[in-house]
Amino acid sequence: MNLSNQKRNALPVYVQIAELIIRDVSSGRLSHGDRLPPEREMAAEFNTSVGTLRKALAELTNKGLLERIQGSGNYIKTGQVRDSVYGMFRLELPEGGGLPRADLLSVETLPKPDHLPEFGYAKRGARIRRLRYLNDTIIAVEEIWLDESAGQVTKDALSDSLYRYYQKQLGFWITRAEDRVSISEVPSWAPETFTKTPGTPVGYIERYSWSDRDLPIEFSRTWFDTDQALYVQRLK
Repeated sequence: MNLSNQKRNALPVYVQIAELIIRDVSSGRLSHGDRLPPEREMAAEFNTSVGTLRKALAELTNKGLLERIQGSGNYIKTGQVRDSVYGMFRLELPEGGGLPRADLLSVETLPKPDHLPEFGYAKRGARIRRLRYLNDTIIAVEEIWLDESAGQVTKDALSDSLYRYYQKQLGFWITRAEDRVSISEVPSWAPETFTKTPGTPVGYIERYSWSDRDLPIEFSRTWFDTDQALYVQRLK
């Protein structure tokens, strides 16, 4: 897979590689005890340097998902993933996994509209609209509202992972989330590049997210193309 580090505000390449392997473990494409290919072969597959690849493997080792045996190779260890950037991202390609990324459509700080459910502490919030991908496949459009009490969202600093942005820029981490999955129609603001036209019924996720406070500080809505992605929730 060709991972580019040229996209503005993309996650570092070593984080992309580590997260892609984590999602392959979560999807069952990699299992406990599986030996990864030689490092030079993996670096060529990801179109990166051996040094960057080794940094990704070190990230996995620190998360307890990889055992590196000198002279033998790198072996997958299954278990609970700690602090994965996409640990709460539930959409996967039909064959499993896929690296999430996003194109930013708009960022505005607005009064919360009446049709939104109650969340957070402020009357205003940052509204973020994005087009979502898995690898290079367009899968969804999403609208995220972050309560103004959590901090100001700066467009130029946003990265592919909002949760990483929250941690690095705003100083908090999303600790839990509640999803409600149903069917809804593609919104009128969806870009022409999305796979379904506005008004088409698609999969739909409403998510409430909490940090360390009593009320959820984020509410999001995701419309996803069920021909391109599946919602997957694993129980461990």
